[in-house]
Amino acid sequence: AYMVIAGAALIKGAKSTKITSLDIGGPEVHVHQSGCADARVPDDETLLVELRREVARLPGSAIEFYRGGRGAAPPVHPPRELAGLLPVDHRQTYDATQVLARLTDHSLFWELMPDRGREMICGIGTLGGLYAGFIINRQGLVDDPDHPGRRRPGGTLYRDGIAKISTFSRACDSDGIPLFWLQDISGFDIGAEAERQGLLAYGSNLIYTNSTNTTPMFTVLLRKCSGAGYYAMAGMPYDPVVQLSTTISRLSVMEGRTLAIATYNTRLDDNFEIVSRDPEERRSIEEGMAAVSRRIEADMDPYVAARQMDTDEIVELGELRDYLQALCEMAYQAPGHRRIKNPRIWTMHDLQALFGAG
Repeated sequence: AYMVIAGAALIKGAKSTKITSLDIGGPEVHVHQSGCADARVPDDETLLVELRREVARLPGSAIEFYRGGRGAAPPVHPPRELAGLLPVDHRQTYDATQVLARLTDHSLFWELMPDRGREMICGIGTLGGLYAGFIINRQGLVDDPDHPGRRRPGGTLYRDGIAKISTFSRACDSDGIPLFWLQDISGFDIGAEAERQGLLAYGSNLIYTNSTNTTPMFTVLLRKCSGAGYYAMAGMPYDPVVQLSTTISRLSVMEGRTLAIATYNTRLDDNFEIVSRDPEERRSIEEGMAAVSRRIEADMDPYVAARQMDTDEIVELGELRDYLQALCEMAYQAPGHRRIKNPRIWTMHDLQALFGAG
C-alpha cells in the first residue's frame, strides 16, 4: 500500500525521475520516516485483527446496560398493519395510539399527562429494549378545556398541548432519552382567542426547547405536515438527526386550497366565494385558484421533498418500526452523551409541578 501527493507517473513527467509510487510513499517511508502512518502489518488478515483491537478501545455507552436485561421484542400488533391504518386522504382520521401500538416493543406505551392537551400524545415506550420518547398528534375531535361541551379538531397545536410537549421534550433531554416526533399536523391554532392565550409565547418556548436540546431527536412525517407546526415539532430546519417521510406524507407551508384563498383574498367574500359577477373574471379567478391548488398539491409529494433535500429518506409504513429501532440503537451507542440509568427514566417533579396540581 502507498499514499502520495503525486504518483510516479506525474513525477516522471515533471522531474524526469524514474521511481515507483511504493518507493515514494510506501510503508517504509510513512511508517518509519514521515510518521504519516502509525503501524505496518504484513497482510489483510492481520489488518482486520488490528482494526478490531483499535475499535474495542473506543469509548462506548454500553448499550446492554441501558437495556436492563430487556431484549428486543416485536410489537404485539404487526407493523405491516400501519399501511392499512393510516388513510391516504389526509382529511380522514385514525387512532394515533394504534400507530404507537405497531411501533413499540410488546405494543406497550406509557402515556404522560393524558388529561392535558389531549390533541397531543406523549410518553415512553421501548424500541429494541431501549427507552424512547414519543410525541404524536391525535387525530379527530378532542374536548376543548376552555369551553366545556365543545370539541375542536386534533392535528393542531393548542396552548395546553404545546406546554405539555415542551415539558416532555425537556424531560427527555435531561435524561438523555432519544425523542421521536411523529407528525401529522396542520399547524398552530389561529384566531383572536389563540392570540389572547399567548400561543406566540408558548410556541416560542417549544421552538427554543427543541433548538437547545442535546438528546438525539428524530422526526417522522406520517402524513400531513403543514405550517409552523411542522417547524415546531422538530422539522428539518431544527436539525433532527434524521427526518423520515412515509410514502403518503404531504409537506408544505400550507394546503393548496388555503394558499389559493390567500392569493385571491381580495376577490373573495367572507365565505370565500368570488365577489365579481362578470363571467369572464369569475372564470379567470376560478382557473387561477385551481392552478395554485394543483401546483401546491404536486409540490407536497414526498418524492419532490426528497429531490429538494427537504427530507432525508422515504420509508414504507410497514418498515417504519425497523427504522425507528435502528435509530434508537444508534442513539444509545453514541458516546459522550449524558444519560440517566433507567428505570428512573426521569424525575417526575417538574411534570407534576406544572400539571399535577391543576
